[in-house]
Amino acid sequence: MSKSRQISGRNLAKRYFFFVVGVLINSFGIAFITKAALGTSPISSVPYVLSLQFAPSLGAFTFVLNLGFILLQAALLGREFPKIQFLQIAVNVVFSAFIDVSMSLLAWLSPGSYPMKLLSLLFGCAILAFGIYVEVSAGVLMVPGEGAVTALSRSLKKEFGTVKVCFDVTLMATAVLLSLLFFHGLQGIREGTVISALLVGFLTKCFHRIFPGIPRFLAPSV
Repeated sequence: MSKSRQISGRNLAKRYFFFVVGVLINSFGIAFITKAALGTSPISSVPYVLSLQFAPSLGAFTFVLNLGFILLQAALLGREFPKIQFLQIAVNVVFSAFIDVSMSLLAWLSPGSYPMKLLSLLFGCAILAFGIYVEVSAGVLMVPGEGAVTALSRSLKKEFGTVKVCFDVTLMATAVLLSLLFFHGLQGIREGTVISALLVGFLTKCFHRIFPGIPRFLAPSV
């Protein structure tokens, strides 16, 4: 194997390492937002409402939903779906399992007052945003939710940002309907869900500006 290929291989290993780290941080961020008790993130809203009604955990329902997102990508893109993206299934296993691990690790977190709940929510949003920043900086795979939005964007020939907003709104609306059906009121969907939808993207951009070192570190060696 040539030296250039060895360097390329090392760079790829670094990228996958940072990607997995980013996914784990994402899981912890979602758990932190959820434990703040002001609602969960939009991507977790449907699994969370289902977990409140049925026995399987938040992580288990997250796995099922994300598996649906992967199948949606494959169906929409057909032969254009990169085979490497089937690794999203493995990512889904790690992501979903660590959500449950994180929920257990954060069993102690139960903010009582509204200001503490809000502070916990903001901290969780920052954690999630940093995880997304690390994951995106790796530039190797997409997480299932992001992949589904990308596939819909390509199929509908619409901008990613527009589709992303519609995607999140659809998930939140579905969660609201399920909550009304199961509990005759809102459970798991609150102002924190909207705050996280608006804030996480902004914080992710901030991390890109504040910590440019990770993308530079992961840049291919010349």
